[in-house]
Amino acid sequence: MSMNSFGHLFRVTTWGESHGPALGATVDGCPPGVTIDESMIQRWLDKRKPGQNKFTTQRREPDQVKILSGVFEGQTTGTPVQLMIENTDQRSKDYGDIMDKFRPGHADITYWQKYGIRDYRGGGRSSARETASRVAAGGLAREAIKQIAPNIQITGYMTQIGPHKIDRVNFDWSQIEQNPFWTPDASAAEDWAAYLDNLRKSGNSVGAVVEVVARGVPAGIGAPVYAKLDTDLAAAMMSINAVKGVEIGEGMDAAELTGEANADEIFMGQNGPQYSSNHSGGILGGISTGQDVVVRFAVKPTSSILTTRKTITKTGEETEIITKGRHDPCVGIRAVPVGEAMMACVILDHLLLHRGQIGENRGRIG
Repeated sequence: MSMNSFGHLFRVTTWGESHGPALGATVDGCPPGVTIDESMIQRWLDKRKPGQNKFTTQRREPDQVKILSGVFEGQTTGTPVQLMIENTDQRSKDYGDIMDKFRPGHADITYWQKYGIRDYRGGGRSSARETASRVAAGGLAREAIKQIAPNIQITGYMTQIGPHKIDRVNFDWSQIEQNPFWTPDASAAEDWAAYLDNLRKSGNSVGAVVEVVARGVPAGIGAPVYAKLDTDLAAAMMSINAVKGVEIGEGMDAAELTGEANADEIFMGQNGPQYSSNHSGGILGGISTGQDVVVRFAVKPTSSILTTRKTITKTGEETEIITKGRHDPCVGIRAVPVGEAMMACVILDHLLLHRGQIGENRGRIG
């Protein structure tokens, strides 16, 4: 089984490789009547595309999306929406030296062990370039969400690069789009710029932590046990290339809390329940509480670096490797719009599931 699809009712299948002629997504289950055109999707791809500053790969891809099906007179028809993004700036020759070698920390070796064949030109499906397809699908999901639950806002940002974290005291939503790191802490952005610039010049790379928040999510979406909202969110974020850890709400830090500290106390407000805190990340028992849904994921350092590393060849010979080409010194920067896209796809999927089974919430409070 290929396993290139995700989602229940809003189902996305991505296709294509880093150095192939194109890549894209086939989206099935999008409700009909959603107003959409290529520019609505393009704005999110522009946020992810490479070569925008010195802190990302200098591969120059316009990432222009084309809608090939499923839209008529500016609206979705309810049939599969085919989205395509052409590759225009491949430099496959950069990978000639590693065609028989495995990059340490990269999926080169596991793809070879599983399939007995691999696309060494950028990694094929294991390349972060695959995430452009997800961002395109996420752009469509955002427009559908506006139709079903217009109060929902999805925003991602970086909270850590290497050992350097933001100061939550300085958190300012308006700063997120004012710096190349998509961070809400302006002072952290200045420090990170100097840190990453030195790392980039040395030919090394570093990991990062990205947080994605969905505000305005209504209470009641999600399901117990096997279709929990947090289960699907965790799977969606973990499926992003280079992600090695996912947290919901307090996440791993919840292990340090007592029951008293972790409990989000409940009060009655004018518009329904209110909470003293949000350690749960807006999800209890797999179902949204009406609070902000908070997901956090850790991205490992880019495996393609200019530093010499020890490795082996396909025939088992020990050797050394240096990866040439254009690579992100911190892939976490361009992972921000990818995390937003995956949040949008999962939230829409669960809105549709909820609408199909329940309609409006049945449990009244007050």
